[in-house]
Amino acid sequence: MAGSLALGAPAIAKARAVKLGVLMPFSGGLELFGAQAMQGIEMLVDEVNNAGGVLGRQIEIIKADNRTDPKTSVERAQQLIRRDEVDAVIGPITSAARDAMKSSIERGRKPLLYATDYEGGVCSNYIACYSALPAHYVDPLIPYLMETVGKKVYLFGADYVWPHKMNAAIRTAVKGAGGNVVGEEYTPFGVKDFATSIRKIEESGAEAIILTLPGADGVTFIKQFTAAGMKAKSRLAFMGFNENYLPGLSVAESEGIIGCSHFIQTLDRPESQGFVARQKRRHGDDVVVSDVVVAHYGIAKFFFDAMQRSDSDETNKIMAALSGSMTVANGEVTMRADDKHVDLNMLLFEVRGQQLEMQKYIGKIVAPNQCV
Repeated sequence: MAGSLALGAPAIAKARAVKLGVLMPFSGGLELFGAQAMQGIEMLVDEVNNAGGVLGRQIEIIKADNRTDPKTSVERAQQLIRRDEVDAVIGPITSAARDAMKSSIERGRKPLLYATDYEGGVCSNYIACYSALPAHYVDPLIPYLMETVGKKVYLFGADYVWPHKMNAAIRTAVKGAGGNVVGEEYTPFGVKDFATSIRKIEESGAEAIILTLPGADGVTFIKQFTAAGMKAKSRLAFMGFNENYLPGLSVAESEGIIGCSHFIQTLDRPESQGFVARQKRRHGDDVVVSDVVVAHYGIAKFFFDAMQRSDSDETNKIMAALSGSMTVANGEVTMRADDKHVDLNMLLFEVRGQQLEMQKYIGKIVAPNQCV
């Protein structure tokens, strides 16, 4: 009898869960983005689990807080891989944290699923990106600004890699469109008084100011820019602006901001409305559904679909099966086999009455290969 029970145990044992390590800033300054990422990830995991899971196995989320810190990101990534034995890690938010983790991911031979807009250049057999790159923003936005706002442009950003790389692409595009960059400035994080910079912008005669100043600093700048009466003289274009910024700005402060994105909550497409409706059913009618939510849902879906197609939980087989196309929340998105980045459908918007309103639908933009 005992022998029969022992032989039968493996057959009735519960299948091991597919473990998804979610390594995000849940503290340290960028927790809003971590929370938005979780909205997309949790909704997808619920949908997949309710449909039977992956390879007949349920998905388990294991959360880890990187505290918006690169060093902590490395420590938490190693714990997820070695101790928790995750099948993949999704996150983080910043490029600094992602780059710090890269060697740990490659040594551990576990996929890193990255879904934040960034400066480009990541190439690894173990990293896949659902990210808007400089070309996704610059190619549609600069011609639009030249045609609708003016040809004198001032570049103002935070002093780290993404703004510098973005502005390098912007300078080239502005020159190619017959425009002129009349000023370029970078500021450290945490500045509370932008009066000197705003005065320089005014003196430059800029018709358009392109901001690469994310988070609370961007909100502070916009408030002071508006209070100085500058919105009557120059238009603001904000790289990376989304619905999360609106609660921190008044109608007067947010009105007329120009942006570019692969998704906005008001997008009038069936798949967009369906995605927002599913978020509202899960989180309530007041939920903010931004491009951050969509991107993290999308990258996780690419991974689980590849796992199912490869019929395996082996990293190399999954990554080899990752390429393909799907519709997430705005048209067909294609994951490329050569560099594991996505081709995204982009749109231009302006803020009107505390909502992002589409001004022009661009469609699919194919960014350069990031491994070349």
